Amino acid sequence: MNGAFAQSTLRIGMVAGFSGPVAGIVQESAEGAKLYFDSVNAQGGIKGQNIELVTQDDKYDPATAVAAAKSLASQGVLALMLSRGTGPTEALLPVLKENKLPLIAPATGAISLREPVQPWVYHLRASYQKEAERAVKHLAGIGVKRITIVQVNDPFGNDAGKGAIKGLDDIKLRAMSNLRFDRNKPDLAPTMQAIAKAGIEAVVLIGPAYAVVEGVQALRAAGSTAHVATLSNNASADFVKALGNDSRGVIVTQLFPYERSTANLMVREALSLAKSAGRNELTPAHVEGFAAAKLIVEALKRTPGKEISRDSLAKALDGARIDLGGLQVHYSEKEHSGLEYTDVSIVGEDGKFKR
Repeated sequence: MNGAFAQSTLRIGMVAGFSGPVAGIVQESAEGAKLYFDSVNAQGGIKGQNIELVTQDDKYDPATAVAAAKSLASQGVLALMLSRGTGPTEALLPVLKENKLPLIAPATGAISLREPVQPWVYHLRASYQKEAERAVKHLAGIGVKRITIVQVNDPFGNDAGKGAIKGLDDIKLRAMSNLRFDRNKPDLAPTMQAIAKAGIEAVVLIGPAYAVVEGVQALRAAGSTAHVATLSNNASADFVKALGNDSRGVIVTQLFPYERSTANLMVREALSLAKSAGRNELTPAHVEGFAAAKLIVEALKRTPGKEISRDSLAKALDGARIDLGGLQVHYSEKEHSGLEYTDVSIVGEDGKFKR
């Protein structure tokens, strides 16, 4: 199928890790997207056409992601959305180019996907570097000075680690140490024991959820009461559940408005639709999925004529100024970065993210 392909049902693909280490947060983001698509369909769809979310599990594996994306492209999806992780998303780039297939709101903040601009990738969330900057500046703002950075030794960790270092530089601080661990075998107990002995006041822990859980638990087992900050890739209910009693007080950066905030128009809309669907609360990942779906719907509305194609969808995004309900997104042919919104949350006694 090429970029001129048009369809009566508007099919949007999602290739992400529905099983494996990121399954919880991926499922939540898909639920958030479907919540909005279902509401649009209930009101007649887009130009009389319903939106269908077609998902495939890439198991958080780049090669599997490529095969899944090729399959969805051959089935005629208009776009992909909410791919999860730097490696799987980078692996999709040749598939996007070959099929003239837009990827909208990938759930990665990798700078490698932003600079230079990837013509078929339209970001929504802020970059990992912006997140990490926000985390260290928050820690400094509450009076913490002895900060250690512990990062996974891969492109994600290196990318976010640069943001943490920049954030410290901006406020004239230096990391007490900058440590790395293996993604597949974190083995963080010795590292956390050393951090506890050194009297570190805060640890910025950058990595996948299972590694961060191991790190936090090891830090607490070593007797340290240091603050712990991690990034939004861990902003899921599954992450908090895995931490158990050690979740309280963990700082997690956020890239979208507070999921309980009725002051934000988009969140208020999402909460209302969730309650109508029998869901009493949202997670940060639900909000990201909802925002991504809203972005896609707004772009679909802006395509000319009744028939919508990949080409017309991409052209509608380029040059668009879209209000998602308190969040303004602007794209051009040379700028696909999306939002710069960042915030911090703290896991409360009830296991919920507080702001």
